[in-house]
Amino acid sequence: MTLGRRSLGAAVLGGSLLLIMGCSSKPPVPDWQMNAQASSQKAVEAYLSGNARVEALEWNRARAEVARTGRPDLLARLELLRCAAQVASLMVGPCERFESLRADAAPAERAYADYLVGRLQPEQAPMLPEAQRKVAAAGNVATLSGLEDPLSRLVAAGVLFQSGQANPTIIAEATDTASAQGWRRPLMSWLTLQVQRAEAAGDAQAATALRRRIAVAEQGSPVR
Repeated sequence: MTLGRRSLGAAVLGGSLLLIMGCSSKPPVPDWQMNAQASSQKAVEAYLSGNARVEALEWNRARAEVARTGRPDLLARLELLRCAAQVASLMVGPCERFESLRADAAPAERAYADYLVGRLQPEQAPMLPEAQRKVAAAGNVATLSGLEDPLSRLVAAGVLFQSGQANPTIIAEATDTASAQGWRRPLMSWLTLQVQRAEAAGDAQAATALRRRIAVAEQGSPVR
């Protein structure tokens, strides 16, 4: 099965964690797989854009499609995608929906969930998607900048922030990434973090300039 451009789920979770796996022209892909992938991608896009109504609608649709299989491991995989988007937007904390399904999740999914909250163990690192594995090993802006996919880059930056490794250059990289994509929710979060750090450093000029950027971003549809 050809998907055209790479899905957001593929970019963030990697090939081993795709909701749709091993699909080809024969046999036909079940409807639930196609529907779940389409809805989960729309949900992530809506979340990043700040459209809460569409986000909730599409996540509910995606969950309903996956629930048709009766497989909690697939539902856990879906919840990881949602939590990754939240980490990219600096919404830190446990992935509660995943944690309720952890017992049935595969080792790779459990490793990714631990990575998202900054408690990855060394023996889990090889199970991460390639992009995140590189960042987990190096933890620097050079590795972050080398990630081609913007959402993967933001997820990695969010993880580095949680682990206390996000220096000003990494934060600026994340801000620029969200800005270039027009992803209002993570942009507002990373800009706000920059304001807080500028104020803490006593740099009133930088803080004022950053607030002007926030004011521009707020002119779009509000984050609800």
